[in-house]
Amino acid sequence: MRFLVALLCRNDKKEIIMNVDFNKSPDGLVPAVIQDAATNKILMLGYMDADALKKTIDTKLVTFFSRSKQRLWTKGEESGNVLNLVDIKLDCDSDALLVKASPAGPTCHKGTDTCWNETNAQTYGFISELEETIASRIKVGNSEKSYVASLFEKGINKIAQKVGEEAVEVVIEAKDDNDDLFLEESADLLFHYLMLLQAKGFKLNDVVDVLLKRN
Repeated sequence: MRFLVALLCRNDKKEIIMNVDFNKSPDGLVPAVIQDAATNKILMLGYMDADALKKTIDTKLVTFFSRSKQRLWTKGEESGNVLNLVDIKLDCDSDALLVKASPAGPTCHKGTDTCWNETNAQTYGFISELEETIASRIKVGNSEKSYVASLFEKGINKIAQKVGEEAVEVVIEAKDDNDDLFLEESADLLFHYLMLLQAKGFKLNDVVDVLLKRN
């Protein structure tokens, strides 16, 4: 059977009709991938039938059909580590769900943030890798081989000065027509700004938190 359900989407306040096809599986279940709505980390994989999906929407607590217990199971019903529903999306074949949630504590029954033993933290791809590289160069402190280490050795005033210089270069190139130079200077500014953040004991996530509070 196909299960029709109206879901009020938090983002655009439009009513979305989901047409989930539970017939594709002989047990009437569809996989539900659970994703942290804030960090975008995949937390776990569960299975839902029509009743589990309806209960998830009605209670705003992510609920599955437990294949081992053969009954509905609300995540965290014993531990208290519930998954608060934020949004649900149906895939292109109408037989899989992406459930965005806000976890109240560790998701995995083993006590880890995710069922893949990952830390549930916001990351920004290469930018996060670059932050870790900067941190490692600072820790090693080889100023003869590392530009980062040599700049940190000169102190925060020199790092701040360098950010100011790069910012001026970005403004200058923004007023010109050489897009390549503008992007090069922009990359230099971002790189030195990440260094300045660490010199002050912060990471990019700390700045994002401030922006989120302003939203």
